[in-house]
Amino acid sequence: MTAAGANARFYTALGLLGGTYVALIVGMMVADLTYTSPGRILDALRSPEIRYAIKLSLVSCLAAAILSLWVAVPLGYILARTRFWGRPILETILDIPIVLPPLVIGLSLLILFQTAPGKWIEGLFARAFGTPITFGIPAVILAQFAVSAAFAVRTMRVTFDQTSPRTERVALTLGCSRGQAFWLVALPEAWRGVVSAGTLAWARALGEFGPILIFAGATRMRTEVLSTTIFLEWSVGRLEAGFAVSALMIVVAVIVLMVMRVFGVRGGIV
Repeated sequence: MTAAGANARFYTALGLLGGTYVALIVGMMVADLTYTSPGRILDALRSPEIRYAIKLSLVSCLAAAILSLWVAVPLGYILARTRFWGRPILETILDIPIVLPPLVIGLSLLILFQTAPGKWIEGLFARAFGTPITFGIPAVILAQFAVSAAFAVRTMRVTFDQTSPRTERVALTLGCSRGQAFWLVALPEAWRGVVSAGTLAWARALGEFGPILIFAGATRMRTEVLSTTIFLEWSVGRLEAGFAVSALMIVVAVIVLMVMRVFGVRGGIV
């Protein structure tokens, strides 16, 4: 057997093994999209509860993505540009939300706000904004942020790792301070990573279910987002509405992946 033939058989075997997982993903998406008709999907999306869930999802995911970038950009820059004692510990802490079961994150948030500092923060927030955090819209945003920020931090760290610090050193030699070099040189060079991290954080927030269910609840027309809508519709036997929301989320996921492919940074997606 020639070397070319042996290579072809080897890659064919690998492709068949990996193709089973690809076929599973494609099969699930096709099944979801063909389970019902477009007309029934539109009818389901006219429901006041689902329309409220769509609006709240858009607002909460945007807020969670902005908060994620707020912490991901400085943390990613620090991890990529500096070496300090305790850095491995910090990296481990930042990766905890990625590996923890989602329900554990929601339960941990709930327990946190039962402690004295948590109750103080909740009381302060309630006095300032007239609404509590736990089992309210702020809890939805906080639950989404707790998970999505970890992915944004990892993406921004990879972004700054792939950005050469040479231009920053040149800016420093020309009289810029470290802060000016960051804002005027490093951050503009990392704009693709910022878009990628924000998009990924938004998508992760949209798909969160466990933390929201435990920490914010799934109250209709109050803390209901798209992920909890699927659960609520399924629990009362309204499969058509549940699959309509699933189809909507699949379309959003495909759009997010296209954005990630255009602006993404290699290694930025976990």
